[in-house]
Amino acid sequence: MPIRLLFVCLGNICRSPAAEGIMKDLVKKAGLEHQIQCDSAGTSNFHVGDPPDARMVMTARQRQLHLTHRARQFHAADFEEFDLILAMDRENYYDILRLDPAGKYRDKVRLMCDFCRHHDAKEVPDPYYGGRQGFEKVLDLLTDACEGLLEYLKANYPQLEEQH
Repeated sequence: MPIRLLFVCLGNICRSPAAEGIMKDLVKKAGLEHQIQCDSAGTSNFHVGDPPDARMVMTARQRQLHLTHRARQFHAADFEEFDLILAMDRENYYDILRLDPAGKYRDKVRLMCDFCRHHDAKEVPDPYYGGRQGFEKVLDLLTDACEGLLEYLKANYPQLEEQH
């Protein structure tokens, strides 16, 4: 059974598809694409069906990352489907947990920046209303967090180690 990761932000057009794209790239380079699967979603339904924000697509492309995701909304059924649900900020973290009033899946939900190794940010800021530097900063943070997440997965899921 592959490990399934879900990256979640508000609209699923900037931060979470970027995290999904970065993680897929790292997983592929590590030769683990059959053991780790990635997806993304938004806590809102504002952009369902839309491609990622053009500014994020352009900024990611300059780093040889290709974002092809179509936005979708997070649903309670995702708690069963995914092993880890990674929220980009506290607001989305709490919105996700609100769909789990019994707290059954609380251990699956984490903040993305918990996995940063070089940045001390607690949240991935939403670049939507900002300029180009905001998108660059988000990609820097997410790259750091995704690298840390991959290390965490290798350390905590022994089945990944068997594949080397």
